[in-house]
Amino acid sequence: MKKPFFSIIIPTRNRESQLRDCLRSIASLDYPPDRFEVIVVDDGSDQPPDQTVAVYTDTLRVTLITQENGGPASARNTGAAAAQGPYLAFTDDDCRPDPSWLRSLSERFTRFPDCCIGGRSINALPYNLFSTTSQLLIEYLFEYYNRVPDKARFLTSNNLTMPKHTFFEIGGFDTSFPNAAAEDREFCDRWLLYGHPIRYAPEVLIHHAHPLAFRMFWRQHYNYGSSAFRFHHIRALRSKSGIHMEPLSFYLDLLKYPFRTGRGIKTFLLAGLMALTQTANALGFLNQKIQFALRRNR
Repeated sequence: MKKPFFSIIIPTRNRESQLRDCLRSIASLDYPPDRFEVIVVDDGSDQPPDQTVAVYTDTLRVTLITQENGGPASARNTGAAAAQGPYLAFTDDDCRPDPSWLRSLSERFTRFPDCCIGGRSINALPYNLFSTTSQLLIEYLFEYYNRVPDKARFLTSNNLTMPKHTFFEIGGFDTSFPNAAAEDREFCDRWLLYGHPIRYAPEVLIHHAHPLAFRMFWRQHYNYGSSAFRFHHIRALRSKSGIHMEPLSFYLDLLKYPFRTGRGIKTFLLAGLMALTQTANALGFLNQKIQFALRRNR
C-alpha cells in the first residue's frame, strides 16, 4: 500500500459523539484518500470507541490505538510514533476539518516543506456564549502573536501540522502538561528555540464544536492559568532567566477585544465573560505558583 503524505492524529477520551462528527468530516475531505491516514488515539476512555472507528474502515485508512490516560500531549505523541506519513496533522475530536483542509495544507507545504503550519479555528457553536468567548480569546491571541503570519509565534494543537522528523527532533509534545492547555504554546516556543519557522495559514480551516456551560468554562480557563505557570516556569529554566509576563497593554487590549467584533448587545456579555476568563486564569496561575513554592520548600 502506498504511504500516505499526511498522518492525521486525533486524541480522544469519552467523547464518542464528537469523534463521530470529526471522522465524518474527514471522510468528506477534498483530498485523495490514499494520500492520508487517520490515527485515533483513545486516551483511557471508559469505553474505547471501537464501533465508531469501525464505521469508517471502508472509507478511510484509519487506525485506533488505545492507551492508559496520560493526557492529550501523551496521546498525540503516541499517534505520531505510529504515523507512516512524513507530515503530522493534529486535530481534536471536537473539531470538523473543512473539506479544503488537507488540500490547503498540501499547497503550503509545497512552498514551505520545513515549517510548522497552523490554521484558523471557526466557532461552530455561535449561540453558545461561553464557546464564543473562548474562541474570541484564541482569535485575540492569534492576532497578537501572529501579526506577521510568516513569523508566527503561537498556534493551537487542534489545527497544527509539521514534518514528522522535526517533531521528533525537538522531542514532541511535553507530557508534563496533563490537560489540553498550554502544551501547544510550549511546543511552539520550543520549535522556535530550535530555529525552525512557524507560519500561520488562515485558509487552513477547522470548525470547532466545543459546547461549554458555566462550570466547564470556568474550569477550562482555570486550567489555562495553571498550565500557563508551568509553561512560564519551563521557559524560564530554558532561558535561565525569571518569569516574564506580557505587558499590561496586552491584558487591557484583550478585555477591549469583544468591542471590536461588532456583535451588538452580545458585546457586553462577551466582554464580561472575557473578564471572567482572566479572573479564572489568574487564580489558576496563582494556585499553581503556590503549589510549586510549597513543593520546593519541603
